[in-house]
Amino acid sequence: MADRRHITGFSNPTVKALRALREKKHRKAAGKFLAEGLRLLTDARECGHLPETLVLADRRDPHPLLGALEVAVEAAGGEVIETTPDILSKITGKDNPQAVAGVFAEFDTSLSTLDRSRADIWLVAQALRDPGNLGTMLRTGDAIGAGGLILIDDCADPFSVEAVRASMGAVFTQRIAQARWKEFEPWLRGGAGQLVAASLRDAQPYRDAPYAAPCFVMVGNESRGLPEEYEMACDLRVTMPMRGRADSLNAAVAAAVLGYEVLATLGD
Repeated sequence: MADRRHITGFSNPTVKALRALREKKHRKAAGKFLAEGLRLLTDARECGHLPETLVLADRRDPHPLLGALEVAVEAAGGEVIETTPDILSKITGKDNPQAVAGVFAEFDTSLSTLDRSRADIWLVAQALRDPGNLGTMLRTGDAIGAGGLILIDDCADPFSVEAVRASMGAVFTQRIAQARWKEFEPWLRGGAGQLVAASLRDAQPYRDAPYAAPCFVMVGNESRGLPEEYEMACDLRVTMPMRGRADSLNAAVAAAVLGYEVLATLGD
């Protein structure tokens, strides 16, 4: 086993730097983000992503997956740090943290990194503000075999602790891109792609719609929905029945319902 640091002081500069990654400005400055939990970090390792720094609770139960993670990080030249559960709690911002957290380099989220031909379904979110919804959309994308999630305009940070946690590891399986609408629309029209949105404007029932691959399923802001300009730029606008008093679905739920309908239409 390689030498590793053991940190016991809350005021240690490394602890302060790790805690700072919970704030967006520090994540962007460092180009790094935090992920927590053995299952999530194991998913990352199996997808080819290893943390640059692995932080372990010094009082933890042995586990073969944790051992494999330690070996892989050290073999790749990463750093392994041991610390107390209390300090790990301060780092992750969680009262009952899991025994392990990792620091990863943020991914390139430019549209140019996407290969639209690699999947029949892609999810798109415009001005999505809730990190839980964002993480849920990543998780949904993984479940339906989507290529990734494209974030339009001012969305929540996909690399926040909350979004990463809500993704249940899908932040490592799904491609993530970030762009303004004025960048996204010409990129989309520069190749094959059907843009679909839930809408009340000149819409047809979502169960009978003619979806086509690659299909880009777009949802809007949690409270305002999609701007009219964006809806009218879509190739297909669909509506879902609302039988109760609610006039809309949660954005992530709407994306899941539409995503599974597209999956059923295009085939497994």
